[in-house]
Amino acid sequence: MFRTSETAARPRLRLLALLAASFVTAVVVPASATAAPPNPTVVLVHGAFADATSWEAVTAELRGRGYQVVVVDNPLRGPRNDAAAVQRTLDTIDGPVVLAGHSYGGAVITNTHDPKVKANVYIAAFALAEGEFVQLLLDPIRFPGSRLLPPALQLQPSASGLDGYIAEPYFHTIFAQDVSAATAATMFDHQHSAALTANLEPSGAPSWATTPSWYLISREDNVIPASAQRFMASRAAPAHTTEITASHASPVSAPTAVTDTIVAAINASR
Repeated sequence: MFRTSETAARPRLRLLALLAASFVTAVVVPASATAAPPNPTVVLVHGAFADATSWEAVTAELRGRGYQVVVVDNPLRGPRNDAAAVQRTLDTIDGPVVLAGHSYGGAVITNTHDPKVKANVYIAAFALAEGEFVQLLLDPIRFPGSRLLPPALQLQPSASGLDGYIAEPYFHTIFAQDVSAATAATMFDHQHSAALTANLEPSGAPSWATTPSWYLISREDNVIPASAQRFMASRAAPAHTTEITASHASPVSAPTAVTDTIVAAINASR
């Protein structure tokens, strides 16, 4: 009699187990299916006459908003060479990347091609077309207004031949007129010269042709005139261009606006 009852109970136990498993699956699967994708890592590339410290305020804001940030030490030797340095950094990162370049750093990210990069962000930067070079976009006929000229721009011998740098008496008014004198002095102390040949090296195929891009224009830029920036942005980021009233050194003087532009690229690239 006992065996008969036990045998009769087994189908009911199996049915209860199947119902319980179905309930667990119904609860768990939708939760995992709707999990948010991971945030991309933000990789920042500084330009000429600066170093990685120029991104400190932006880095602090991004990390304060929960993003992982890596700042590249840009050699400032030429777009191909410096893009290879960025690539070495990208090779150490798993997962998606948003790549941002300031000033000459834009020429570098333009020559960086990696499928992990989901968006480019140009901050008062050179977004070159294939065959163009930095000096060409400082053409005073088409884009008047750059004050990056002698005697402000000086040359010195280097392992690459000649390097350019901004002389101290002119640094504040040309590079970062909207920061304090003390901040400008600190920036000058961190200035890295750039190879003269870096400004003359033709760019390769632009990454912005295949990668969604954002551009933040500095209206009061004394290095890259706003008209030149608008021209480049109209090709690289026609749907994602904004402007601020800032000097060339917007990552230092307007870090919140720069951060907001990078976050907009992050949100759109998910």
